[in-house]
Amino acid sequence: MRRARLKRVQPALSYALAHLDEDVSLATLAGQTGLSTFHLHRIFSSAVGETPKQLTQRLRLERAAILLLAKKQSVLDVALSCGFQSPEVFLRAFRRKFGQTPSAYRRRGFANRTSQRQIARHSELVAGVGPCVGLFHIGDVVATEANQMDYSIVKKEIAPQPVLCVRRRVKPSDVAAALGESLGHVFSLAQRNGIALAGQPFTRYIEWGPGLWTIDVGMPVATPVVGTFPADPGKIEIVGDTLPGGPVATTTHSGLYDGLRNAHAAVQLWIEERGLVASGAPWEVYTTDPADHPDPKDWKTDLFWPLAR
Repeated sequence: MRRARLKRVQPALSYALAHLDEDVSLATLAGQTGLSTFHLHRIFSSAVGETPKQLTQRLRLERAAILLLAKKQSVLDVALSCGFQSPEVFLRAFRRKFGQTPSAYRRRGFANRTSQRQIARHSELVAGVGPCVGLFHIGDVVATEANQMDYSIVKKEIAPQPVLCVRRRVKPSDVAAALGESLGHVFSLAQRNGIALAGQPFTRYIEWGPGLWTIDVGMPVATPVVGTFPADPGKIEIVGDTLPGGPVATTTHSGLYDGLRNAHAAVQLWIEERGLVASGAPWEVYTTDPADHPDPKDWKTDLFWPLAR
């Protein structure tokens, strides 16, 4: 079970996140779990979707990108503070990931005018969501107690939210894989183009039924983004869009993602019982990062159903 594997490698993952500027070799990480280097590599890759080396390299580069935009450290100091002992290695790795040198990335800055509060929020999201872009929506067989969950549902007004997202047509069984892949593309595109992130990942259900589902997977951004960006030519396109504002019915689901269908059903019943009318596609916001909270009972997901006025 992927959830059990994630829990097993959690000490290594937590250590790597806290010590990116130090030794995070496979042997060091294995020492945090009591596993051999061979078994840690195998279990970690299966649970997280990346090898320990791939993950730490990616996180170091993402941290470096934030420091280049938000701080005034020299490029050399940024490289050293992110665990790169050789400036040349840092320059090559940064150019491969972001398509430009660290100096050019800094000069370009954010794509749009961005406040200090928005920069701080973006930095927080990169640090929090980055380690687990492939972990949202993982789960196991739906637990019996999930079907017994009581939901506190309320009606409220929300503001429109600009987002970057990918539209996918998938089988229900492939939602988790599509979500992880799509979030990785959105996350990378935002960093590569200096687009400030503004909130936790979401999935919007455009069409769902017994066959294929149509879903939007993405992340909120600080300012509207116009245009379409090819993430994988001929396969995936990332677009700027907006989650609608106005009245919504909303609740919070606690626990395994597998139980989310029950939460959606509870919201639908609540809407019908009060004579309200659903209007538009509902969406989920994954407010808890699985990398920080390996126990599913701690996972929180907010649901939003747009309502007609």
